[in-house]
Amino acid sequence: MITVGTIKSTPVDHRRIIKEALLTNATAIILFHNHPSGTPAPSVADINETNKLRKACDIFDISLLDHIILTDESYYSFAECNNN
Repeated sequence: MITVGTIKSTPVDHRRIIKEALLTNATAIILFHNHPSGTPAPSVADINETNKLRKACDIFDISLLDHIILTDESYYSFAECNNN
């Protein structure tokens, strides 16, 4: 776990995500977070942050395999929906 947010948002620390991947010698990562609202559709901020993180991963030759948004009853996968 990298961060804990509020009911409406959470800070995304790309440096910490990359640091954790490098410290564990990861060659790929999967990012996930929840939407307490129950709607798994990504927000504009989710899409922008995913793109920023993908660029950061590329610098260190780390693959961002997916970004999954979880709800109690559903999920959204950027990889499955080709929004990555």
